[in-house]
Amino acid sequence: MTLSDQHRLTQLEWLESESIHIIREVVAEFEKPVLLFSGGKDSVVMLHLAAKAFWPSPVPFPVLHVDTGHNFPEVLAYRDATVERLGLRLEVAYVQDYIDDGRLRERSDGTRNQLQTQPLLDAISDLKFDAVFGGGRRDEEKARAKERVFSLRDEFGQWDPRNQRPELWNLYNGRHRPGEHVRVFPLSNWTELDVWQYIGAEDIPLPELYYAHQREVFERDGMLLGIGEFSQPRDGEVIEKRQVRYRTVGDMSCTGAVPSDAITVQDVIAEVAATRVTERGATRADDRASEAAMEDRKKEGYF
Repeated sequence: MTLSDQHRLTQLEWLESESIHIIREVVAEFEKPVLLFSGGKDSVVMLHLAAKAFWPSPVPFPVLHVDTGHNFPEVLAYRDATVERLGLRLEVAYVQDYIDDGRLRERSDGTRNQLQTQPLLDAISDLKFDAVFGGGRRDEEKARAKERVFSLRDEFGQWDPRNQRPELWNLYNGRHRPGEHVRVFPLSNWTELDVWQYIGAEDIPLPELYYAHQREVFERDGMLLGIGEFSQPRDGEVIEKRQVRYRTVGDMSCTGAVPSDAITVQDVIAEVAATRVTERGATRADDRASEAAMEDRKKEGYF
C-alpha cells in the first residue's frame, strides 16, 4: 500500500469532512445560527456532525423544532433526551399555538406538515437567526435537488430557485441583507444510503420507529398509516397488525410505514440499497398533493 492510498478518504469520510467544513464555515461567518432538529434520522446525523465539529467544546448554537402537535411520541422523547444529553438549548415553535389563536386553520385532511411554514418563519424572525441548518438532501425530492448548500431566503422567508449563487471550489457566499437569512444544508451531497451507513459506522442511536416492529396500521392511497390519536381509519379502511418500520418520521397523520423485517442497522442498509423509491416518495402523503408540492412550499419558506 502506497502512502497516497493510506491517506485516501473513503466516501463516508469525505462526506463527513465536507459537512463539518460547512458547519464550521457557518459558525465563523454568521452571527446567530440555529439547527433544525426534529429527532428524525437526517437531523440526528446533522447534530452528530455538529458535535464532532466542535468537540470537546459544546455545540455553539441552539436547536429549533417546529412541533406540529401530531408527532410520534417516541420521536419527541428521543428529541428531549438528546437535547439533555448534549446540553443544548431547545427552541420549539408550536403549530397548535397558531391554531388556537386563529393565525392558522386546521386543514380539511387533518394533516399539519404544511402548516409548519409560518411558525418556522416567525421563530427565525423573532429569535433573529441569520443561518438555519436543515437536514435536506438532494436525493430526497426534485425540488430539494435544486437547492444550493447555502440557500438565500428573502425578507419574507421565501426561496427563489432562479436566484441562487454559484458554489465553486467549496466557496460559500453567506452575504445577506437585514431581514434575510440563509438556509444551510450540510447533508446536500449525502444519500439515504450514505446516512444509514454513517449511522452504522458511528453507532448513532435512533428512535426505534426506524427499525422493524409490530404496529396496527391501515392502508390509504397505497400507504400504511399507523393507528394513533391523530391517525384513524375512515369507513372501509381495515386495521391490521403488520411488521413495519418508518423510513422518515414527521406528522404521523401523513407519514406512512413500509413493510420490513429490518431490525438492525445492517438490515436497513441492505433494504435501502435495494429500493428504487426515495423515502419521501414512498411514505409522505403531503408530497403527493401535486408534482410541484414540495417546490411550492419551499418557495413559501418551508424547509
